[in-house]
Amino acid sequence: MTKKSRLLIVEDHTILREGLRALLSSEPNWEVVGQAADGHEAIHAVRTVQPALIIMDLSMPKMNGVEAIKEIKTRYPHVKVLTLTVHNTDQHTRSALLAGADGYVLKDVTHKELMLAIQSLLDNKTFLSPGISHQVISGFLDQNPLSSGSTTWERLSHRERQIIKLVAEGNTNKDIAGFLSISPKTVEKHRSNLMRKLELHNASQLTLYAMEQGLISSH
Repeated sequence: MTKKSRLLIVEDHTILREGLRALLSSEPNWEVVGQAADGHEAIHAVRTVQPALIIMDLSMPKMNGVEAIKEIKTRYPHVKVLTLTVHNTDQHTRSALLAGADGYVLKDVTHKELMLAIQSLLDNKTFLSPGISHQVISGFLDQNPLSSGSTTWERLSHRERQIIKLVAEGNTNKDIAGFLSISPKTVEKHRSNLMRKLELHNASQLTLYAMEQGLISSH
């Protein structure tokens, strides 16, 4: 009997998670062994269910996909990660691939293309949606490879990225301190530093910036 490939779905919208589960469970050689609603849950789920491949959204509460990919790839480099997202910008693509994503597909992907992407990663290959492939190739042709240069977002520290997302979601310094296991005073220090780097002056501007980066939904 052929051993089934173990898949983990990480998506904050329940209906999309359930839809993906039903779709992927129809494949005889794959088994959906877990689900997670944010990056924080995903890290714990990887340790618990030991998947071969993770299907990862980027825009999620608490910890987004890029930060989760970095953490997961550091701890479990053998686990394949396929990003499934609505974001098709150079910045999102660059951030996900530099974090360690093995594939990048958009949510308007067809059933056939999604299946092909998953199987490609399971076969130790990479997979990029056609539009994303064009962006990556163009970047190299323009002598602007993914590893060169940096955006303002990329110059923020890991902790500052976590905090900007949590602030934009409406969490207080005390809430953030509890979630990250640091002191409220440290949260305030990181918050001041990141706002200085981004040249932002209040929480409303910070929230708008988070929306523009795809960290939180504009809805």
